Amino acid sequence: MAITAAEIETLIRTAFPEARIVVQGDDGQHFAAEVVDESFRGKNRVQQQRAVNAALKAEIDSGKLHALALSTRAPE
Repeated sequence: MAITAAEIETLIRTAFPEARIVVQGDDGQHFAAEVVDESFRGKNRVQQQRAVNAALKAEIDSGKLHALALSTRAPE
């Protein structure tokens, strides 16, 4: 069963309710997401991306979410 960009956004939004989130991809397998959230301030990119991946852990572990190019940062 494929996942949608809207489902990915919903899962990320649960963990980061105030974030600016843009998820792109419509083939059900390959996605790109940009997450901008204040909670990332002072954290390096690895820490930021681990936090987002934690929100998607079940989908990643199950194979439902196969490929996600992730861009994270704190707001400017």
